[in-house]
Amino acid sequence: MQWLFCDFHIHTTWSDGRCSLERVVELYGESGFDVIAITDHVLDSESIHRAGKPASELFVVGKEEFPDYQQALWSAARKSWEKYGMLLIPGVEITNNTSRYHILSLDIKEYISPDLSVEAIIEKTRKQQGISVACHPCVRNHSGDEPSVHLWKNHERFATMFDAWEVANRDDLFNVVGLKKFNYIANSDFHEERHLLSWKTLLRCEKNVEAVKEAIRSNDRVSLFLYRGGKIK
Repeated sequence: MQWLFCDFHIHTTWSDGRCSLERVVELYGESGFDVIAITDHVLDSESIHRAGKPASELFVVGKEEFPDYQQALWSAARKSWEKYGMLLIPGVEITNNTSRYHILSLDIKEYISPDLSVEAIIEKTRKQQGISVACHPCVRNHSGDEPSVHLWKNHERFATMFDAWEVANRDDLFNVVGLKKFNYIANSDFHEERHLLSWKTLLRCEKNVEAVKEAIRSNDRVSLFLYRGGKIK
């Protein structure tokens, strides 16, 4: 068993990230990370309707594109493991900007609609043996907005439904998550190369996807660290 260096919240050019999937794998692989999750946005239909554009023009993964997105992630996962010994977990950031909640669903195989309630999204993630994470539940200094205000306003109800909450996102720490003693992880919310320098997660477990998911769920051997560059190992 070893400490694994992890980042579970990463965007690519499949949605609003500035780096291709291939470049993301290279950046994290060359830096010595053990586990990453790619979590490009899927967006609720009301937000798409208000924008008056198809999902493909809004920098999000549409339901129709989801199979191709999954296939690209599975292919990248094979290359990531073969070249760097780095696990790549497919995921999405389920983005409901109408009701104001963002949820990471990790290691899912089928599309989950952002139009669903929080409870339904968590249940559908669980049925796929995935991991659900409450994203940036409080105001972030780097954005100044509250994209997941609904989650924190109802945190007592959702507290144990999620497998984990983000206690840190990029350069922000959410002490309220720690004070509530929720299960936690720390992520970069990576959109461009400079975001590599940010809060990350350390998990002590075996280096395979099922062990990583169980480590997040159990949350008894988890820590966070602020990565500031250089080769980790």
